[in-house]
Amino acid sequence: MSKSLYIAEKPSVAQEFAKALKLKTSRHDGYIESEEAVVTWCVGHLVTMSYPEKYDIKFKRWSLDTLPFLPEEFKYEVIPSVKKQFETVKTLLNREDVDIIYVCTDSGREGEYIYRLVEQMAGEKVKEKQRRRVWIDSQTEEEILRGIQSAKDLSEYDDLSSAAYLRAIEDYLMGINFSRLLSLKYGNTISNYLKTRYTVVSVGRVMTCVLGMVVRREREIREFVKTPFYRVLSTTPFNGKDFEGEWRAVEGSKYFASPYLYKENGFKTKDKAQELIDFLSENPPIEGMVDSIERKKENKNPPLLYNLAELQNDCSKLFKISPDETLKIVQELYEKKLVTYPRTDARVLSTAVAKEIHKNIGGLKNYLHGKEFAEEILEMGRYKNIAKTRYVNDKQITDHYAIIPTGQGLTALRSLSMNGERVYETIVRRFLSIFYPPAVYQKVNLSIACKNEKFFSSFKVLISEGYLKVVENSFAKKKEGGGKEEDTKCDTAFIDSLKALKKGDILPFSQLRIKEGETAPPKRYSSGSMILAMENAGQLIEDEELRAQIKGSGIGTSATRAEILKKLIKNKYIALNKKTQIITPELLGEMIYDVVLVSIRSLLNPELTASWEKGLNYVADGEITTEEYMMKLEHFIKSRTQAVLMNDHQFALRNLFDKAAINYKKGVHKS
Repeated sequence: MSKSLYIAEKPSVAQEFAKALKLKTSRHDGYIESEEAVVTWCVGHLVTMSYPEKYDIKFKRWSLDTLPFLPEEFKYEVIPSVKKQFETVKTLLNREDVDIIYVCTDSGREGEYIYRLVEQMAGEKVKEKQRRRVWIDSQTEEEILRGIQSAKDLSEYDDLSSAAYLRAIEDYLMGINFSRLLSLKYGNTISNYLKTRYTVVSVGRVMTCVLGMVVRREREIREFVKTPFYRVLSTTPFNGKDFEGEWRAVEGSKYFASPYLYKENGFKTKDKAQELIDFLSENPPIEGMVDSIERKKENKNPPLLYNLAELQNDCSKLFKISPDETLKIVQELYEKKLVTYPRTDARVLSTAVAKEIHKNIGGLKNYLHGKEFAEEILEMGRYKNIAKTRYVNDKQITDHYAIIPTGQGLTALRSLSMNGERVYETIVRRFLSIFYPPAVYQKVNLSIACKNEKFFSSFKVLISEGYLKVVENSFAKKKEGGGKEEDTKCDTAFIDSLKALKKGDILPFSQLRIKEGETAPPKRYSSGSMILAMENAGQLIEDEELRAQIKGSGIGTSATRAEILKKLIKNKYIALNKKTQIITPELLGEMIYDVVLVSIRSLLNPELTASWEKGLNYVADGEITTEEYMMKLEHFIKSRTQAVLMNDHQFALRNLFDKAAINYKKGVHKS
């Protein structure tokens, strides 16, 4: 009797497939079997790329003479620690009674690579069998069965497989060639300076670029010179309260486009600010006339759903946990069927999912922190038109849609850590919020003219909370006043009283004063904001809406970014403050940065690094061939290697090291 073979990425996932298929299985060493099927698993990677010495023993010794290392064909080998499981999977793949293979590794580039390597090492006969790719978005029984039923022929994922191989080859070649090259050329320079035995300069396509972002930001902060500026503010008594106005040098002002200004709302010197006050105070009492009054309602829509980067950023801010820890937690939530696939870049749902979304909402009626909202959404039918909103867009989805709760697996909540519970609640609230109307604010913008100089005031009050009632976590510290008017400058009664004002009304100024300020240096990256900056090709875009518009290939992928940060910390190139999640460079990291800066500067360029990632996406989409990509990669490695071999920057590096080291001497704080 012929059998189907299911290959999952982990033992726990294999168990879920067996359960979903309702198989009566018997347990064996490394697999489970029933009359009609066999289910086995990898344990992450079973196969890896071979070290250079496996090509030729001469490559074992690091030498400039053997660089660049660019083999015509690449060698692979089974990882010794998991050889036993590999042999089990290989045997099952080649079993005579197995006629169809279901590839159930994680639905993404890395999952594809894990299986393809195993198949490659298992022998050519495997390719003669029928192989189908199971692509799922969650581990619920329903989704697993759908994935098996709609599994496509494995060949349809050949381009994705090619991109996966190329990503590994690229990281391998850049890492081996540039790490050896720079270690041999400048490792002793670093060691002599630090008085250590030896230094390996560890270089990576993504890792080195991220190090560059951290070091550049730190140096911007160090070199920043604070600039004082002086604003002129008015105080106006109105309806029993005082409100402030800010002077701006708009057209018509005697200071319009003046060289004395710092921007349009302040002066470079205190004398000039005082000059303005003296001019306006010549004939007391000082009065102003309402020049314009604008009343409008402003809607604030629920944010888009979480992808991994956005979730990692929020968890860094809310819970002070690292991106790596967030990924572990959300992976656990996924494996316990609580949420959908976590390693996603999408922040929207597919139209297919939108049609069935009431099921996810319905399940949340049994969740303490979602019950009230889920019931209200279902009762009022708020989910029915979700497909027509910005939260559903098939064009913005590549492999997977956004991270959302499945509405299932709630019994597993008891086994979660406190942070696990909090991350789950955060995902649930973000999901439920999209079915609510926007928050509505009443805004009033007022300008008051005095001797052709204008003072501007703005008022804002929340008049309808809309989705805001959903998003505040149960564990959040309550703000004074309930947190409902955290963005406001006044109360509803005062904003109503402003309705009486009209253009031409005279208002007194009880005071004109100078408020001194100073420019602020750029902020250091937090672990979360770094993930966002990586997603946006080196740009730290704070604005949520703008981030959603600028979608392209970032640095690394949602699956690898946290690991990159972890490696930089482990190498002691950067430091992470666990309490604040703020990232700063270490001295060794700055020295590595300087070595790369003078030798292979382009490795520090976020746009270039992002372009490599985009190239891999082109391969995955079938737009460019593997050969085209490899030609570009080999040219890059050859030309950069040649440039390093021809130049020597020892003297320049000594000066750069001295400049960096000053900031790490005892008693000198980096901040």
